[in-house]
Amino acid sequence: MEEKIPFSKVLVIGFMLFAMFLGAGNVIFAPMVGQQAGTNVWIAMGGFLITGVGLVLLAIIALTRGGGTVEKLTSKVHPLFATVFSVLLFLSLGPLYVIPRTTSVVYEIAVNPLVQTNANSKLILLVFSFLFIFLTILLSWNTTKFVDHLGKIITPIFIVLLVVLIGKSILTPMGSFGAPTGDYITASHSFLKGFTQGYYTMDVLAAFVFGGIFIKSISAQGIKSKKEVSKLFIKAGIVTIVGLVALQLSMAWIGASSVESIGYLTNGGEVLAQSSIALFGQIGIYIIGTVILLTGITTNVACLAAVSEYFERILPAISYKKWLLIFAAFSLIFTNFGLNAILTFASPILLLLYPLAIALIALVFADNLFGGKQAVYIGTIIGVGFVAILDALKEAGIATELINNTFSFIPLFENGAGWIVTGIVGFFIGLAVSKFKTSSIPVTNKGH
Repeated sequence: MEEKIPFSKVLVIGFMLFAMFLGAGNVIFAPMVGQQAGTNVWIAMGGFLITGVGLVLLAIIALTRGGGTVEKLTSKVHPLFATVFSVLLFLSLGPLYVIPRTTSVVYEIAVNPLVQTNANSKLILLVFSFLFIFLTILLSWNTTKFVDHLGKIITPIFIVLLVVLIGKSILTPMGSFGAPTGDYITASHSFLKGFTQGYYTMDVLAAFVFGGIFIKSISAQGIKSKKEVSKLFIKAGIVTIVGLVALQLSMAWIGASSVESIGYLTNGGEVLAQSSIALFGQIGIYIIGTVILLTGITTNVACLAAVSEYFERILPAISYKKWLLIFAAFSLIFTNFGLNAILTFASPILLLLYPLAIALIALVFADNLFGGKQAVYIGTIIGVGFVAILDALKEAGIATELINNTFSFIPLFENGAGWIVTGIVGFFIGLAVSKFKTSSIPVTNKGH
């Protein structure tokens, strides 16, 4: 009989998972939603929380139902799709995007404000990114130590600092909420804009990526039964979701209440840095710098470990530790192209992967309704993928006007959510195909 897991252990493992998710993307996008949405902030955050937080728990449950790894889940569509999607997913959340982005954001917020304006910023970025990624390697070297490193030490420190920052912003608000701007002017547009902004936290994709490494870490705690691992995964996921909801709403509050004090700024990192200074004076730079530094290292560790663990599974001739070094080296190179280049390069990939991930989650939950028929998986993914590719091309600046003019008849296409409609169409086409295949199978006529 399995020993009952004490709540304290669930909480520590939940903190570990929370720490893995809590990266630069979690703390820089909601403040911008807050600033731009103004009095419509809570409507916008309703959409943001669906894609940025709510779907994370569904992704965790879907992963446990789908076999525990993203490869097993995606293989329900087709083995080729599983390979392409998984490789692109892990590379995006590893050396191609998340690790370079996180390292660059940490530099911009925690280091750059302390550097003299006449200093050689490229050289400083190179030195900082080398040291930061080297620390990432050290903490990723032994995955069984994740709970100790992340759940017990790092997470509580930055939670305390965040609570101090958020508490001060509530007790002494920087100002009242401003008028909504841009895409947030109407309530319906605010919700849809918030919905797509939630993509950029990348947490649904991260749930797929972290699954393997997280389950491995749970097993290292002496929990061997697949059922118990799944139960603990979901319980830890609930702890994580509660933490992420509280965090995102707090970040949005800071952004929405900051405009009177600091004006409209161009990115969430600046909003947090300037808000911290407005709330605490010069010491605020060190508070937000420490928070970003700690959130950055936890994200980098989780992503580097997860992508290395995945490639060790598919190419076992190269060990986990060698993959760590390979991907760390690529991450270092891409980091030094600069944050703007990283964001420009990776954004189309994100707009392609996120809708596919959401569709996979929905299909896993609806699996019993259509008997898990492969045709339904294929039809839905083709429907979603078609529009997701168009959105990715638009984001990359390829034939934007032609695509908009040609496909504007698709409902929600201009809002970046046209894939929902084509995905539903693909679902029903797949369902019809599977029914036709079933009905066309000859029935053996047994004689009397």
